[in-house]
Amino acid sequence: MKKRIAFFQDNLSAGGIQKSLFNLLRNLDYDRVDVTLFLFQEGCFFTGSLPEELTVHQLTPPPRICSFMPFDTARKFWHHDWEQYGEFDLAADFNSYQFSCACGALGVRAKRRVMWIHNNVEIKRHNEWKYRVLWHFFEGKLKYYDCFIPCSRALWKPFCNVSGMEGHDHIVIQNYIDVPEIRAKESEPVDVPELNEHNMNFVALGRLAHQKGYDIMIELFAEACRQRDDLRLYIIGGGMERRKLGQQAQQQAPGKIIFLGDRSNPYAILARMDAFLSTSRYEGQPLNLEEARAIGLPLYCTKNLEQYSEDLTGFEREELLHAIVAAKKQPKHPDDLTDYNREILERIYALIP
Repeated sequence: MKKRIAFFQDNLSAGGIQKSLFNLLRNLDYDRVDVTLFLFQEGCFFTGSLPEELTVHQLTPPPRICSFMPFDTARKFWHHDWEQYGEFDLAADFNSYQFSCACGALGVRAKRRVMWIHNNVEIKRHNEWKYRVLWHFFEGKLKYYDCFIPCSRALWKPFCNVSGMEGHDHIVIQNYIDVPEIRAKESEPVDVPELNEHNMNFVALGRLAHQKGYDIMIELFAEACRQRDDLRLYIIGGGMERRKLGQQAQQQAPGKIIFLGDRSNPYAILARMDAFLSTSRYEGQPLNLEEARAIGLPLYCTKNLEQYSEDLTGFEREELLHAIVAAKKQPKHPDDLTDYNREILERIYALIP
């Protein structure tokens, strides 16, 4: 008999958490598991379809005020008939931030309840006052989960430091990378403004947010451009810092940095680039680095990211600057990530009682 899994996620809009779940849902063995996805916002940013075997329930989100109430109080305030969905073997709060997802994962009948950890919550709480407020109200939910799922080894200790959950059951499960999707999309036609194959073309991918360190990247790249005129940087992604970063790029490296906005198919752009660049302040597990690795792009990233991704070699700031200045075009060596993805699925199935 198939095991039943329920995933709870707020939305499938553009974002690393959403993409990670989308990849996973498309690659589970539906002969082995019966999967239900609960969403609280409509729409899907990603191209491609979810499996026909997947059951999707679109629910009305709870009132926003619930996010600013102690968790146990908010659960009493918002009522939903979770009994109608029957019993699951595993209920997973894949989001880990939203009250609605926690309420669902802890509200349905389930033999085991787990919560994903997607970020270094200690640094996030320090840097983002809004997250500190949310944590204050939702930390009461943590005691109800049977197991936590950090998506890199570096996330567990910071989580314990702020949650007091040392000794609690946990297992590291990295983000699944849908390599066949990447292979299918990387050869699609795409318009990349001002792309010149004679330049040394770097690419970055991700939300334009403080966490991703694009201000650091622009400053560093501008310094490299003063030493070498043929460098170009293409940034894929949208976000609240777009205007500020655009102004910084225009001031520090005019004509050298091109913002491409959100793209439903970033892989066709990555495949036309020469190298991948990342200077994030902190991560959960950087999905974009694994996608670049799958395409075969050389990785240029800061030293701090090594702890969030297996088999990654980063650079200190001055080393990274010198590496960018000295960068040369080289043949790509795509990685099919077979062992990487197999281990992820094995650990997912091992969660099910």
